Amino acid sequence: MTGDESAWLDAAPWGITPRVADRLRATAAEVAREWGVPLSQRIVGGRFSFVAFAGDDAVLKVVPIEDDEADHEADALALLGGDGAVRLLRHDRARRAMLIERARPGDDASGLSEHEAIRVAVSAARKLWRPALSGDPFRWIGDLVPRWLDNAGDHYLVRQAKEIYATMHPSDATLVHGDFHHHNLLRHGDGWVVIDPKPMVGEPEFDVATLLWNPIGHVPTREGVEQWIGAFADAGLDANLLRKWAIVRGTYQGLPLSRGLTTETSPQLRVVRALL
Repeated sequence: MTGDESAWLDAAPWGITPRVADRLRATAAEVAREWGVPLSQRIVGGRFSFVAFAGDDAVLKVVPIEDDEADHEADALALLGGDGAVRLLRHDRARRAMLIERARPGDDASGLSEHEAIRVAVSAARKLWRPALSGDPFRWIGDLVPRWLDNAGDHYLVRQAKEIYATMHPSDATLVHGDFHHHNLLRHGDGWVVIDPKPMVGEPEFDVATLLWNPIGHVPTREGVEQWIGAFADAGLDANLLRKWAIVRGTYQGLPLSRGLTTETSPQLRVVRALL
């Protein structure tokens, strides 16, 4: 695939290109007609797929074929069964379309204080992390992380992350969200639910890293990183493993650097540097 054909914007606001958005919009309209649901305009916040309200109580989502990390999103929502996640109402696997319960009021955790965000995230994680089997249908993180590190390029942080990863032996027994952060935690009734899983099987410590450099605009500090790690360690996770995963995931998500960022300003690499 050439740069001109890429499905992804290479600068802010990120997400899918207009060409891909138009393709997914056409699919969404077709699916909505067949399922007999109304279709509103695309939700601006759904930058990496086509997402639109489908009436008062549902959301229609179409995921691009280029996003292989979302291949099993519907399977994860079905496994969770509305317990700690939005409920899957209908699914067309071939067209990568899902009708999903709408979270109400639907505000995300980015507006919470850090103390409250930590409390909400720990509580949500306890419902999310449950037994699952590799290949049934979820991929194992151990089959993916080495490739992601290779794709991060030749950088001293990548070399260090690879050395750290070589000491790790990831489990394959727990469903992990894959993109667990403030913007994927929505208020629903009196509680909170997760949305947009990029599901895999692994170990819970893998999932915490993305919380450390979110929400968008957050500037991570050593004190804040340690506060999050301490909270999840108090909840029963391995603090050393949390730090290792934050370094490994922060490295491959932060490199190569996005346009306009440096190793000092990249949120992911600020976390990595705070822990090394």
